[in-house]
Amino acid sequence: MRIREVAHQLRADGADTLIYGNPYETVNGATIITVTRIRGILGITATPLGIFVVHDGAARWEPAFDANRVALFGEFIGLAAVVIATLTVLRRPPWPDLSRPG
Repeated sequence: MRIREVAHQLRADGADTLIYGNPYETVNGATIITVTRIRGILGITATPLGIFVVHDGAARWEPAFDANRVALFGEFIGLAAVVIATLTVLRRPPWPDLSRPG
């Protein structure tokens, strides 16, 4: 199934659609099935969610780790720290007040 075929199958309300990949069998007998989320009406984005691992009759979910999301969160924390520090310095500067009274 191609991405264009999936795009035409999306509902008009923009709900997420899960796509399960073809099962792969490893050397040790485990079966791996990939899971991807497709979203968007005009701009289609595909995000890997993780994999199902089926081994010895037991299924296990392994989520995908998104390092970009973690890095973006760290950048937002740094930006918030800079804004708070700037507002603090502008409100009460750390240097002494050298004006003469009177």
